[in-house]
Amino acid sequence: MPSYSVGLAARLLRVSPETVRRWTETGRLPADRAPDGSRAVDGVALAAFAQERAAGMHPLPPGAALTSVRNSFAGIVTAVRLDDVAARVEIQSGPHHVVSVVTRESVEKLGIVVGSTVTARVKSTEVHIEAP
Repeated sequence: MPSYSVGLAARLLRVSPETVRRWTETGRLPADRAPDGSRAVDGVALAAFAQERAAGMHPLPPGAALTSVRNSFAGIVTAVRLDDVAARVEIQSGPHHVVSVVTRESVEKLGIVVGSTVTARVKSTEVHIEAP
């Protein structure tokens, strides 16, 4: 079972090491002491904490239709490139950079311009996972 240092846990959760230390000291994130005296966060506990923390971060707006799409990224539009038929929309969602190619008509109907807030919802039959 893997365990993680406070620094690595912080990088995985996209917070500061001080925030992870505070969470471990208050018991919000369980951690043990490693033989060298440093804190070690159990991988299973860290995964559960990350999942709990992410719940509700990208909710559907009020009145929106329910969807089967589980992967959503709320963010700000950083670039729009229009072609005759297609459009390339770039979104920054926290640390995630999402690029979508949609129809020009969709971009125009939705009023998507640089600076707009949008939610990219991703449903794919092909996802690649890479381990270090």
